[in-house]
Amino acid sequence: MGQAISTELAAFCHSGVSILVGTRDRRLFAECVRAVGARVERGRRELSVFVPLATGAVTAANLADNQRIAVCFTRIEDHRSIQFKGRAVAVALASEDDRAVIERHRGEWTRNLAVIGMPPRLSLRQCSWPSHAIRVRVESVFVQTPGPGAGAPLPPPATAGRRGAS
Repeated sequence: MGQAISTELAAFCHSGVSILVGTRDRRLFAECVRAVGARVERGRRELSVFVPLATGAVTAANLADNQRIAVCFTRIEDHRSIQFKGRAVAVALASEDDRAVIERHRGEWTRNLAVIGMPPRLSLRQCSWPSHAIRVRVESVFVQTPGPGAGAPLPPPATAGRRGAS
């Protein structure tokens, strides 16, 4: 069924963070590409990531072969990083509705890069359209923030009505 994505984690993923998508081919050679936006889907067990057609051909081919995918979200200011692993359940051409998500992310990403000195005239040069829309069923989530907890599984969010320890 997959691991649920908390409301807080969804907000993090939508906040203009760096998004890198990792896949592999049948020989187990890794491929990494920058995504240009993401959306946590209804039900919070899947997310869609958007990878430009101009840079995503190998990624799309890898997913057609084996569906395995890792998506890492990293906040620039403090390097908080979360990695989702799962299966690509669909790869399609992004829609005009998806384009709004991509454009919102592009604006947030550009503002975040400006904080560390990257001029918008440079960051806005990144190709973002047209894009693949890759729908991912999340199977596991890991903390990847540098430090002693890196690589640890992120526990699933508490469910409504569930009581914590006293």
